[in-house]
Formats: sequence, structure tokens, C-alpha cells
Amino acid sequence: MSDDYYTILGLPQNATSKQIRERFLELARERHPDRYQGEGKEQIEADFQAITQAFNALSNPESRREYDLTLVRPQGGEAGDQSQAAQIAQAYVKRGVKAYKNKNYLEAAENFDRATQENPSDAQAWYYLGLAASRRRAWMSRAAEASARACELAPMEVGYLKLAGKLFAQIGQPTKSERYYSEALTWGGEDPEIQAAIDDLKKTKKPKTGFFGRGE
Repeated sequence: MSDDYYTILGLPQNATSKQIRERFLELARERHPDRYQGEGKEQIEADFQAITQAFNALSNPESRREYDLTLVRPQGGEAGDQSQAAQIAQAYVKRGVKAYKNKNYLEAAENFDRATQENPSDAQAWYYLGLAASRRRAWMSRAAEASARACELAPMEVGYLKLAGKLFAQIGQPTKSERYYSEALTWGGEDPEIQAAIDDLKKTKKPKTGFFGRGE
């Protein structure tokens, strides 16, 4: 897939904000990884991540202006620096995944944290940071924050939304948890596990009471 965000979305550089959003929704419906199984799914997931990154960059006016400037800079300038940062970040992600598989969660979290520092727009790195940090109770707030950032960068990624829902429930923020779970249902369709989690959250929520103890 092309590195040019406009090419990824199949849009001209002068596309309007409305056109960008409509095109993203169209591609998201067509190419969401949950629609595919078996051989080739890894490529579909990579393509979907590229589509999401392109939308996130172009849907925000400030980041779009910065991106448009990189298109007119000569090779080896800031755009080259950004590409190098992304490669370094992926190297840290790979180290983190290896450490996580070996249950070295501190080492994994440190590598994922370095990845997010090198490339703050890498949604996958933020997701993995949340996953690794959640393995230690003392890190749960940091884990929830990382998962939330992953969802900001990839708002239609069901796995990221599910993790955020789970982590915010664990740190005692049921409203945020329910919001992430609901988003996961919106983009991923029916899921008994997510629905059960939402039902449990509703059971644990206490009704607001008025001054005299009655519900407001």
C-alpha cells in the first residue's frame, strides 16, 4: 500500500473534510479485518491500520497542514526523519512483543513506551503498552491511558476498544468503560462477551440520590 495518505484513501489532495470522512467510512466498511478470515488477514489488518492512520492525519486540520507540508519538502528532510522514527518505533515494538511472550512484562512495557516516544502516532504501540502495563496492578492507570490513546488513533479498531473498556472498568471508571464497549459493538457488531461486560457495568452503577435520599 502507498505511503501517501491521499493515495491510501483514493482522494485528491484538495478533498474536503466531508469527502475524507465519507471515504474513510466507506473503506472501513469494506476492509475492516473482522470481515476476513484465514490467509491474507495479516495484510488486511496492516492495510486497515494504514487507512485509519491516513484518516486520523487528514481529518484533523492542523495535522493535515503539517502533512501537506511534508509532501512539498525535498527527500531527506523532515519527512525522512518521520519515516526513520517509525522504523525505530517498530523495532521497539518487536522487542516488546518478544519480551511479552516471554512474560517479561516490565521489559515489554519499557520497549512499547520507547516505541510511543519515537512515533506517538503508532496506535499499535500504544495498544501493546496498555496490554503490557495491565499486567501489573500498580500500572493500571497508565495502562488505561495508553489504551485510550490507541483508540484515539484507531477509533474503529475493536480490539483496542475492548481493551480500553476492560481497563477503565478495572480502575473504577464505568462510564468511560461502557463508552468504549459500546463503540466496540458499533464497529464490530454483536459480541456476547462485550454485551455481558456492559450489562455487568450497568448492574454495578449506583443511582444518583437527591438531598433527601430519593432518586433525582
